[in-house]
Amino acid sequence: MTIHTQLTTEFRLQPSQVENVVRLIDEGNTIPFIARYRKEQHGALDDQVLRELAERLEYLRNLEKRREEVRASIQAQDKLTPEIEQALDRAVTLAEIEDVYRPFKPKRRTRASIAKEKGLEPLAERVYAQEPDSPAPITMAEAFIDNEKGVPSAEEALQGAMDIIAEWISDNADIRRRLRNLCSVVGEIVSKAAKPGEDSVYADYYDFKKPIAKLADHQVLAINRGEREEFLKVNLLLDSVKGRNVIASETLDPSGRSLCTETVREAGADAYDRLIFPSIEREIRSILTEKASAAAIKNFAMNLRELLLQPPVKGKVALGLDPGYRTGCKVAVVDATGRVLDTGVIYVTHSQGQKEQARQLIFSMIKKYGIEIVAIGNGTASRETEEFAAEVLRCAEPGAGHSEAAGGRGARATNIT
Repeated sequence: MTIHTQLTTEFRLQPSQVENVVRLIDEGNTIPFIARYRKEQHGALDDQVLRELAERLEYLRNLEKRREEVRASIQAQDKLTPEIEQALDRAVTLAEIEDVYRPFKPKRRTRASIAKEKGLEPLAERVYAQEPDSPAPITMAEAFIDNEKGVPSAEEALQGAMDIIAEWISDNADIRRRLRNLCSVVGEIVSKAAKPGEDSVYADYYDFKKPIAKLADHQVLAINRGEREEFLKVNLLLDSVKGRNVIASETLDPSGRSLCTETVREAGADAYDRLIFPSIEREIRSILTEKASAAAIKNFAMNLRELLLQPPVKGKVALGLDPGYRTGCKVAVVDATGRVLDTGVIYVTHSQGQKEQARQLIFSMIKKYGIEIVAIGNGTASRETEEFAAEVLRCAEPGAGHSEAAGGRGARATNIT
């Protein structure tokens, strides 16, 4: 599925709408400009939809870019297999792509890499294979004792092999995906007071526990602030038995006939506690923070919208004119409480016939709603719109006059007296 097709499906739009919006964005046009001046190309989508589409477009493009970067990196290592190709093609999030790339990503010096330097990878492979007739792991480890390589005993050789197996398990994309989903469904966020007895605005979170699935966005942001300001200690909790069972189901020989199975189980438990869960915890908290921040911005936008839609002039019915050439002048009538009474579009810069139609529409609105004030936006065709409005108001009623009053920033207001 192409990016355009995916956007068309996700936003339930026509292909032409998506193609035009993407083209306009690529040409460098801003979302407010596209929303206001290119309506005929996108079907009058509002700025919120356009902004969400632009953000999703950027994410999908970054996703494809990262997919190809990872593919090229693995190919350069001569390790790109059909299975890895399919896993990359199936990945629908950046996290899933990084899970596929994890085994091939250059790593800092780890316990597993040190064990590999000591030549213990063949031992790890034999133990991890869990052959039914294999000797006990400690017996196999005796063949890898080498004082020159820093492996003085079978126990240390086996521990090095287990470190390698733990890293293999940690790099398993399916295990990470399943554990990430498990945390999202049954995991809990727990916060405690970092300094017991000290009062603060975060007292409600001094002994707090809640399932991730039920955590409110404002609680996520409050917990993050409390942790950042060192009033809270925050952890993600998941039943370790459930987490280790996920690993066991992916790594252990179900027959249980191998003497190596218990060693692999122990390596899986180490991988879960030391490598996988801390990483999953960071990922989950990052996802929660991103979601909560987006919700906070949306809520702020809604509040700002209500603020901007408050009555422009207390106790007066107002007519608003938003000037424009090609797309016409938008008209709106709001009552003394800010409630929208009527809307329309007039053309004051086109033919004389359209200008006369515009005049008649404004006349009828003034008469029907008892309009007391006219506000004109500042922008393209604002001077022509102001001249048109002045002419209309002079002719609105015999003997009627008008006086200009100061409008808000970027607007002019005229009182009808």
